[in-house]
Amino acid sequence: MRGAGSGIHCYKLGGQNIVLDIASGSIHSVDDVAYDAIGMYESPGPDGITGRIKEKYPDLPECEISELVSDIEGLKRRGKLFSDDSFVSQMKSVGERPLKALCMNVSHKCNMTCSYCFAGKGEYGGGGLMSLDTGKRTIDFLIKNSSDRKNLDIDFFGGEPLLNWEVVKGIVRYARDMERGSDKLFRFTLTTNGLLIDDDVVEFTTEHMHNVVLRLVGRADVNDAMRKLPDGGGSYAAVLPKIKKLVCRRGGKGYYIRGTFTRENLDFVNDILHLADLGFNELSLEPVVTKPGEPHSLTMGDLPAICLQYEKLALEMVRRDKVGQGFGFYHYTLDTIRGPCVHKRLAGCGVGTEYLAVTPKGELYPCHQFVGDPKFLMGDIYGGILNKSLRNELSERCTLTLPECRDCWARYYCSGGCAANAYHASGSVTGTYELGCEMFKKRIECAIYIAVTRSVLQSEL
Repeated sequence: MRGAGSGIHCYKLGGQNIVLDIASGSIHSVDDVAYDAIGMYESPGPDGITGRIKEKYPDLPECEISELVSDIEGLKRRGKLFSDDSFVSQMKSVGERPLKALCMNVSHKCNMTCSYCFAGKGEYGGGGLMSLDTGKRTIDFLIKNSSDRKNLDIDFFGGEPLLNWEVVKGIVRYARDMERGSDKLFRFTLTTNGLLIDDDVVEFTTEHMHNVVLRLVGRADVNDAMRKLPDGGGSYAAVLPKIKKLVCRRGGKGYYIRGTFTRENLDFVNDILHLADLGFNELSLEPVVTKPGEPHSLTMGDLPAICLQYEKLALEMVRRDKVGQGFGFYHYTLDTIRGPCVHKRLAGCGVGTEYLAVTPKGELYPCHQFVGDPKFLMGDIYGGILNKSLRNELSERCTLTLPECRDCWARYYCSGGCAANAYHASGSVTGTYELGCEMFKKRIECAIYIAVTRSVLQSEL
C-alpha cells in the first residue's frame, strides 16, 4: 500500500507495519488495524472510516475503533500524519551556494585494472599526476570560493592516490598551515585500493584523515574476478592484510570498506556478510556505475533480485543486532530524529555548485563521474568557473524542479538523485535514472525498518 500523493508511504517488512509521513519524516510502527485504518483514512474520511474498519474487523469493539480514529486525527493535528509540505515555503529557490568540498583527482594513473571501472582503468582517458603546486593552488581556490563556510572537505581520489602519496601529504600539510590564517577547518578523506598501504600511509592517515575509503568487493573469488592486478591476477590476498592493519590502527576512527555489485554478483549480500565476518563493521556496497548496455551494467530486469537482496540484508542486520554482532551499512545509516538540513533534502550533494572535482591539471568538473567529458568542463582553479550555464543548470537541479521527484515519497531522502547517473541513463542531468530511483527507495524502506527495530530493541533494554 503506497500513498505518495496522499502524504504518506506505507509498507510491510520483517513483520513490521511501517507508516512514513513524507513531509514531516515522522515514522510510525503500527498494528494491523491501525495500518489499514491509516491507509484508508483519506478516502472515506473520519466519518466513513468506522464502517470500513468494522467490516474488515467485525470483532473489534466500536469504542476501540473510535479511539483509533481519534488517535489518527490527533497525529494529523500535530503534523505527524498527512502533514503539509512546508519545504517549498522554507526555501523558495535552491540557487548557487558557496563551495564546500572538492574531489581532488591527484592521480589519473592506477595500479589495478578493474573490469567495471567508470574512469577507463583509472586514467579518465589520459594519465597524469597532480603536482604539489597545483594541489596548493587547489586549496587556495577552495578557501577563496567558500565564502563564510568554516568546515571544508577534501577527498583524495583517482586513479589511485597512493601513486602520488608524497604530494597528498604535502597538500594536507599546506592546508593545515592555511587553517591558521583563514578560519577554516579541513576534513580529509582518502579513497584507495589499498595495494600501496605501508606503515607511513597507516600512520599519516590515522593522524590526518577524517575518513578512509578502502576498496574491496567482498568474497575472494568475486573480488578477484572484478578487481585485477595488471598481470591479470586477483588483488584480494594482497590487499586484505593491509586494509586490516590500517583499520586496526585507526582504532575506531572513520573508515568504510567499499565494494561494488554488478550483474556478476547479484547475490551481493554474501559479499557484505563476508566483510562483516572478517571483523569490518563499516561497510558500503554500491551499484556499479556504467553506461547502459555494458557487460556489467544493471538493468530493470535485475531489480526484483536486487530488492530481495536489500531486504535479506536488512533482516540479517537486525538478527545480528539482537545477538551483539551488529555492523553498519552506509545506505542504511539514517538519522530519523534530526536528518539533513532543508537544502540538503532538496539539492543533495551540491554537484557542480557546492562540490567540484579537480583533475591533475587543475581542471574543474561537476564531480568525478564527469571528469574527461568536455561537455562538463566547468573551468579551472586558475580562472575559476567559466561554464556559467552548466553551473546554473546544476544549481537549479533539485526535488523542486525535477518533475519525477515532486510526488515521490522518497524525495526528501534522495534529494533528486545522482546527476551523473541521470545523465548516463537519460542524456540529461535533469533526467531520471529509473533503476537508481527504485533501488534507492528500497534501501530507504530497509533503512527505516532497521531504525524502527533498533528503537524497539533499545526500549527493551
